[in-house]
Amino acid sequence: MSAIAQGTPAVVNARGQHKGTLIFLHGLGDQGHGWADAFGSEARHENIKAICPHSAERAVTLNMGMRMPAWYDLLGLDANAPEDETGIQAAARYVHQLIDAEVAAGIPANRIAVGGFSMGGALAIYAGLTYPQKLGAIVGLSSFFLQRTKFPGNFTANNATPIFLGHGSSDFLVPLQVGQLSEQLIKQFNPNVEMHIYRGLQHSSSTEVRRFTRVRFGFTA
Repeated sequence: MSAIAQGTPAVVNARGQHKGTLIFLHGLGDQGHGWADAFGSEARHENIKAICPHSAERAVTLNMGMRMPAWYDLLGLDANAPEDETGIQAAARYVHQLIDAEVAAGIPANRIAVGGFSMGGALAIYAGLTYPQKLGAIVGLSSFFLQRTKFPGNFTANNATPIFLGHGSSDFLVPLQVGQLSEQLIKQFNPNVEMHIYRGLQHSSSTEVRRFTRVRFGFTA
């Protein structure tokens, strides 16, 4: 679809009638296959299709310029670190295109959730909040809040969309305090934020987190 992604996204189809879609974005250095496997084996849903795209490789400043799968350049993890605004916006447009394709296929925007892990979760939050139609949900696991000075601005369609943030208490890459700051900042313009802290969990996602995500935003009706 663009230089942001490579190949065809991994897809886990709904067991029954397709009523909703979860678009889930992997973290730095990863691909969508592992998340698709997890959703297929642990959290497959009767009515939800999961789409797990794969980012293209690019040089990552935080990792000494090494090339690896990344949705945008990562310059630092500090709350005040500079950001790759051009890359973030291009990646968000790609996510919006994925959402648009589902809408064109007959799934209403309010039956689509966008989520992700780490840098993918940060992108999911940004792309979800900037999408021009109200979405069903936004999910960020072990993630952070990008481009925070731009909100709320003109981005109002998702100012009441349910947002779930999950974070491990022992996350050493994206510390819990970063996730908690993200919660506080988002709540300034969208109070519908729910944060779960997973005691002892490091920078990873547990089966419990994935199952909670499925149940909380299951679109079972």
